[in-house]
Amino acid sequence: MSGHEINPNKWIDLYSDYLFNYTITRVRDRETAQDLVQETFFAGLKSMKNFKGQASERTWLISILKRKIIDYYRKINSNKGKAEVRMNLNFDGENEGDWLEQRVADPFDKTAENNLENTELGLAIHDCISKLPAKQAEVFKMKTLLGYETETICNELGITASNLWVIIHRARTSLASCMEKNWF
Repeated sequence: MSGHEINPNKWIDLYSDYLFNYTITRVRDRETAQDLVQETFFAGLKSMKNFKGQASERTWLISILKRKIIDYYRKINSNKGKAEVRMNLNFDGENEGDWLEQRVADPFDKTAENNLENTELGLAIHDCISKLPAKQAEVFKMKTLLGYETETICNELGITASNLWVIIHRARTSLASCMEKNWF
């Protein structure tokens, strides 16, 4: 092990809440989130020897957790496993920690990881918006992305406020369905 020692005895105190909160927003089931965090800790223990200190402990554990979340979705729904394809991951359990750490961004520069996720998410959202009927897409963009006031949109497009909200609801429903298929 390098000069960067890790201490699994402190993982639960230091990282369990953070890892759980990260997971619950992605799987939306408390028990599953707890299981995935536990699996992450076990995988971290098994691959501790591969930790080189190039990333923080927390970043390293989050990288393992992301893989566990992808595996979870791949098991329950192959469509949700598409995220795995986008990430182009090769995995073998023996070198998991080493592999993950080599691909982790600088822990002090969270923007690299966030930019990648935001870019992929943005592309998925724009792709889904492009599949909406023209009027739904226009209303959704004006209200949600551009932040126009309801009155402004209604005046510009010649629609009523109630019509606007019906259109927004339909757009959001269609986008949610599209994102479920193409992003999660």
